[in-house]
Amino acid sequence: MKIRLFLVFGALVGGAWFAQAQTPAAPASTGPANESPAERNLRRSREAESRGLAEAFRGITTAGVTEPGLFPLRSTGVSTEPVRLAAVRWLGLLTPEQRAKSTFPVDDPEWRKWMNQHFYVRQGVSFKDMTGPQREAAFDLMRAAMSAKGLKLSQDIMKLNHTLGELNQDDFVNYGEWLYHVTVMGEPSATRPWGWQVDGHHLIINYFVLGDQVVMTPLFVGSEPVIAPSGKYKGLSILQQEQADGLALLRALDPGQRARAILTSAKTGNNNQTEAFRDNVVIPYAGVPAADLNPAQQQRLLALIALFVDNLKEGQAKVKMDEVRAHLARTHFAWIGGADDASVFYYRIHSPVVLIEFDHQRPANYRPAGTDTQMPNREHIHVVVRTPNGNDYGKDLLRQHLEQHKH
Repeated sequence: MKIRLFLVFGALVGGAWFAQAQTPAAPASTGPANESPAERNLRRSREAESRGLAEAFRGITTAGVTEPGLFPLRSTGVSTEPVRLAAVRWLGLLTPEQRAKSTFPVDDPEWRKWMNQHFYVRQGVSFKDMTGPQREAAFDLMRAAMSAKGLKLSQDIMKLNHTLGELNQDDFVNYGEWLYHVTVMGEPSATRPWGWQVDGHHLIINYFVLGDQVVMTPLFVGSEPVIAPSGKYKGLSILQQEQADGLALLRALDPGQRARAILTSAKTGNNNQTEAFRDNVVIPYAGVPAADLNPAQQQRLLALIALFVDNLKEGQAKVKMDEVRAHLARTHFAWIGGADDASVFYYRIHSPVVLIEFDHQRPANYRPAGTDTQMPNREHIHVVVRTPNGNDYGKDLLRQHLEQHKH
């Protein structure tokens, strides 16, 4: 009864609750007066980790309890051998010191230690500190695991981080194309669990492998700006189709459906709920369920989901989309913001097996003349893709594997 009442209450107040919710900000600096920038960044990073990891991983849920049986151990028939070989090759090119910095046990808390903010002190080896062959091997690892679209998006985000450095008086200490770190969890294997992570400003990829099963969440992609106005990569843009197609889906709803989907038309802040160290957030379903959409609208919704899932390699993306389709009736589409051509907005797609958040954010590190620093704009976008019910980082698959195979 308590759970039922909680869900009903969540649905009734969802618009107000999500409108006010903000991505947790890093605490204000309270270190010693003589603290150096590097010391301040390290302190802030450790404080964020301490708070974020204080609670054991449970996973994102709708009412605080994970739904069982959603992610069985099985064969997908899609080989992960190219990914394993690419990881082995990259590791083989590292020096002993680099390898020690970038390898962790498969169940290490390092999986959960990621953050979008540029100040975060990361583990692993950065692209900046890699040799040319090491850097190419790292991209080969991403290429083996991701689609051409996913790899291009990742590399474009890195390039736009260079643009951000240019826009901040050539600050390439805090921003830059190569300030992204790679780590490997576990030993690359055809049968045992392992994975890898890329962590940096506006790009975080968590990629877990068990046999031929793959989980590529949490995935964080975004940028500020999303369209390079000048500099080395002038004209480069990202996430424009995800932006346009989300708005097109809202506009394809009839008035009654749209009224259910829109939690509030006021978009005054940042609304993402599942960014760094938010692994256990409780998010009740809200918005319009796909069960209440007509077939054409359902296809639009599936196509929108595929824009994000298709960052995976094609075979694994198909496996994931089959999983999404199996739970389509329970998939919800929710919206915050306007519906005009220039509106800022947030949308969320939420099912038992996938959660996608798209959010126009307030300005942070790019503030052209005349920018309202208190209001979100279309030049700062955050996207997070999650696997609810305990399988982010492949943790539910890992749990089942360890229950069957005591190592």
